[in-house]
Amino acid sequence: MVGRAARRARGMAYGARVAAPPRPDARGGPPAPGDEAPEETGHSPLPWTGRGERADWLIIGGIAVSGIIPLAMLPLVPLLVSSHPALLELLRGSTASIINMGARSRIGEASIVEALLLAIPSLMMFDWLYWWAGRRWGDGVFVWLLGGPGPKTVQRLDRLHRIEARAGPAAVVLAYLLPIPSALVYAAVGEGGMRLGVFLVLDLLGTLLWTGLLAGAGYAFGRSAVDVAEAISRYGLWIALAITVALVVRMRLRQR
Repeated sequence: MVGRAARRARGMAYGARVAAPPRPDARGGPPAPGDEAPEETGHSPLPWTGRGERADWLIIGGIAVSGIIPLAMLPLVPLLVSSHPALLELLRGSTASIINMGARSRIGEASIVEALLLAIPSLMMFDWLYWWAGRRWGDGVFVWLLGGPGPKTVQRLDRLHRIEARAGPAAVVLAYLLPIPSALVYAAVGEGGMRLGVFLVLDLLGTLLWTGLLAGAGYAFGRSAVDVAEAISRYGLWIALAITVALVVRMRLRQR
């Protein structure tokens, strides 16, 4: 992990008057002097130590909702991909929906501006939660998101901190293009001390870059991408239902 002194040295990369290291009372960070808790055996499945506060459960709940919503909206894809593609992009912000709108702008059925902008609210809706998780829990959030402690987690955590130390704000703008989940990048800059306002501006720029690339790809594909969307609208509902059933069955089997 990058040393705390190094984080203070590069704190200005995140904006004026930013204290880069997390607060001593961060739920997942080191305890304040004199407040060390007695050593416990085992590993907590949660990213904080001790009893969770309201903010901790709000973050956990928001992250859980961010994973449930795309699955819940999956049946909407075949229903809207052809008849209401703009609404689909606004609601889901998926890669396919943005490409579909870009392709339709090529053949005059949509606006390229709509293809660029409609997905932004849904794409950015939960990003701030990961920033907040990193700010509040420190390294605990990475261990939690990476599946618990272990050699692989340590290796991935070191890699993540190297990227955050070298790229800083640029990592947020390029988060969709980096070979690691964007949520980890957002948590890393939150843990590193980036202000929320600065993060949101950089996140917006990165999201615009991503939607621009996808809309441009759809525009280049043109009619061929629209034909694929039309096929999905005819047969995709059964595929979506099959996937949903498979996920439910898998969850039930894991609970046994």
